[in-house]
Amino acid sequence: MPERALQMTGIVKTYGGVPVLQNVDLSVERGEIHALLGENGAGKTTLMNILGGVVSMDRGAIELFGEKASIHSPADAQALGIAFIHQELNVVNDLTVYENMFLGAELTRFGQLDVRRMCKLTQEVFDRMNVSIDPRQMMSQLETSYKQIVEIAKSLLREARIIIMDEPTTSLTQREIEKVFSIMRNLTREGGATILFISHKLGEVVEFCDAYTVLRNGEKVAEGRILQPDGSKISQTDIARMMVGRDVLGVKVYEEREIGEELLSVENLSVKGAVNDVSFTLRKGEVVGITGLLGDGKEQLVGCLFGDIPKQSGRVALSGRPVDIRHPAQGRRKGIGFLPSNRKENAIIKDFSVKHNITIVTLDELCRGTTISKKRERAAAEEARDRLSIKVQNIDNPITSLSGGNQQKAVLSKWLRARPKVMILSNPTQGVDVGAKNEIYAQIMELAKGGIGVIITSGEAQEISRICDRALVMYHGSLQGELSREELTEENIMILSTGGALT
Repeated sequence: MPERALQMTGIVKTYGGVPVLQNVDLSVERGEIHALLGENGAGKTTLMNILGGVVSMDRGAIELFGEKASIHSPADAQALGIAFIHQELNVVNDLTVYENMFLGAELTRFGQLDVRRMCKLTQEVFDRMNVSIDPRQMMSQLETSYKQIVEIAKSLLREARIIIMDEPTTSLTQREIEKVFSIMRNLTREGGATILFISHKLGEVVEFCDAYTVLRNGEKVAEGRILQPDGSKISQTDIARMMVGRDVLGVKVYEEREIGEELLSVENLSVKGAVNDVSFTLRKGEVVGITGLLGDGKEQLVGCLFGDIPKQSGRVALSGRPVDIRHPAQGRRKGIGFLPSNRKENAIIKDFSVKHNITIVTLDELCRGTTISKKRERAAAEEARDRLSIKVQNIDNPITSLSGGNQQKAVLSKWLRARPKVMILSNPTQGVDVGAKNEIYAQIMELAKGGIGVIITSGEAQEISRICDRALVMYHGSLQGELSREELTEENIMILSTGGALT
């Protein structure tokens, strides 16, 4: 009989009198990858925060490998062999990679930091993961996906018995995801580690996990094995139905609409070291996807269009008029909206409330004379909250009090209010559950039906094929090919994104 690695029993947690977890039980066997599933706000992260010592439970019990565990802080959790890879990156950009790896557990020799040994051990972990990262490189110089890999590597370095992974693959490409899961599988099979995996990517859950537990509105509603008694695997549709209480994967999100005249023209655009001679157009009411693998230049391309990254050469025109956008404020004034991919670092203002994060882009519309109307601002924020079903007790609460998916919806809502001519959405459903994805897709369709040109960057081929009219596929900074709506298949996207050509 398999050994039980974790047993959480009768876990209760409330915030301000509002129940977040209601008598939740969680049982996990040693050496398995166990998926913890649910919509945004279902209580998944709170349950794991309790296990990781980040927050305290109101009532309940925890057993690790058959022994009662008392966890009151992250230090307690670490001492018990629990590592927590949070959804939001927990790195220090002003330190090097190896310093992040050993933060709080530095190695010394003769009273001095043993930099050589820390770099050596860091490199050994990267070699096991088959990734190329310089241990002495500054963390700020890494792309978001590589910062995530460093977070995963940190748990491997400390040889944790239980590893909690909260949306660890959100910013990774398919190849990197497969690499990470290969490492995870080796850890569980050969190292005896147990992994708790929170993800909204149901394909990953079915492909890589052994078991699942589903939470809904703070209660456990289902649990079971991925592999069914007849040898088949549970379907993504069944899991999604458990999470939401209704069928969501079968919902059609793409809608036919009138496509107008040319709105944006990009000719021979280059960004130093990232984008090479890219040309494309965008028409009114059109949804164009830009996809490819990590490091293909798609994020630098759209960052340049918004004025966040300088262009090296090329020409950009809006409604037939040449524009030279050198700063995001210029991009905003010219009618371009931009939802960046890294929510924590680039999208939310962590010290602001939910209300202020929603209204920050359109404050000029909420003024009476030179003073912001608090009444108008509150009404605007509440309207946005209701429009995207943002789960928040009070819009005056800090934006950081929301789950990751609800933060994403709040960030999107500020641009929906602005109604730009061109809306750039970089990984718009990052960290968002299957039900909320459809809500965001519906809003994108509304933007397009209103005549706004939409650009979506995403590494998820399924997302691109569900929502876009056509897609541009990047490879090593260049435009490898363009796919029409009829050609938008995961296979075609993968062929082009790996440098191939369609026959």
